[in-house]
Amino acid sequence: MRVLLVGSGGREHALAWKISRSPLVEKLWITPGNPGTAQVGENLDLAVDDLDGIVGFARAQGVGLVVVGPEDPLVQGLADRCADAGIPCFGPRADAAELEGSKAFCKEVMIRHRVPTATYRVFSDLNPAISYLQGGARYPLVVKASGLAAGKGVVICEDARQARDAAKAMLEDGAHGAAGRTIVVEDFLDGPEASAFALTDSRTFVPLESCQDHKQLGEGGTGPNTGGMGAVSPNPMMGARTADAVERQVILPTIHGMNHEGRRFQGILFAGLKLTPAGPKVLEYNVRFGDPECQVLMLRLKSDLVPLLLACAEGDLDGCEAPEWDTRPAITVILASQGYPGKYEKGIPIHGLDALETGDDLQVFHAGTALQGDQLVTNGGRVLAVTALGETLLEARDRAYAAVDAIEFEGKTFRRDIGEAALETLRSYQ
Repeated sequence: MRVLLVGSGGREHALAWKISRSPLVEKLWITPGNPGTAQVGENLDLAVDDLDGIVGFARAQGVGLVVVGPEDPLVQGLADRCADAGIPCFGPRADAAELEGSKAFCKEVMIRHRVPTATYRVFSDLNPAISYLQGGARYPLVVKASGLAAGKGVVICEDARQARDAAKAMLEDGAHGAAGRTIVVEDFLDGPEASAFALTDSRTFVPLESCQDHKQLGEGGTGPNTGGMGAVSPNPMMGARTADAVERQVILPTIHGMNHEGRRFQGILFAGLKLTPAGPKVLEYNVRFGDPECQVLMLRLKSDLVPLLLACAEGDLDGCEAPEWDTRPAITVILASQGYPGKYEKGIPIHGLDALETGDDLQVFHAGTALQGDQLVTNGGRVLAVTALGETLLEARDRAYAAVDAIEFEGKTFRRDIGEAALETLRSYQ
């Protein structure tokens, strides 16, 4: 089978690494890819928003499966274009991808189909938003850009001043462009975060292993929101009862609800959760693999990924065996550029990767890198995802941070506490 993977980040390198190991795959292209994906497949010079170019290439090369990594081309309709061309595509069509493309729509779907979530209000004009924020709102609360903002359009506000500033930045100052023209203001949910994933062909779903993301830039969950600074899997806070509740109360009604609304969802449904005292509640949905959760999932997945992806695209997931997982925990630590998630420099030389012994238990996935001649340099906010397995989470953590310390580039920014909350949870069970 010939496979075309769309994207260029750490998630896509992890997917490319896993897809390339499938005996079913004779050729793997990644567009546009990065220096890491070039080690396991062939990169193409097609941008993720060049939908015509992507579909044209896939048709000309006899591609048997297109796998879409990031959300933008899904929201723009890449899966629709592939379907029109008769090419199987892993990822939802545009009408279903609106679950991530519009947080306002996502909230409406959850309310209509009784999926537990925070109460909310939607605003497109600043004055009504300020009236609410300075009047009847209860704090803390959360202000979110409704559109796609690369994980950076969420502000937790402790008081009316913070909320007013966040609303003004989005609605009036254009902090997130078109993504912030509508905002969602919702109650703050108390409790630890969790990530839940399910593959689906719209009729059947297969839950994947749980993860715990680390969104904030600073240690202890401080600082601005990012696309993710690290992750662990499994999430020790997601026990069997919680996982069952998520499947029954979140995943199942959402998939059925989307079918009922004529928006069949095929691909991967990613629920960002808060584990509240009243049970799991959905913060938001994503319609693609999480980044950096994908990195730990791919390292732990023992089964061939490709048949699962193809079954989701072709509608016969019920014919697949349940995926087999490595029982060992995994951790990923993101190395970012200085200044991320704000402005940062590019083109800074990276050293130390060649000396690392990578394999099944340790992988360094490229996220924001480029080659200048033979020199690997930084080319994004999140640069590398150092991902490791271990017999225990502590062993995986030690292995990952040893590799983190061996990699050098000026301004290297990372959190030293990835996995600490999970370790504390595990200790409390002992």
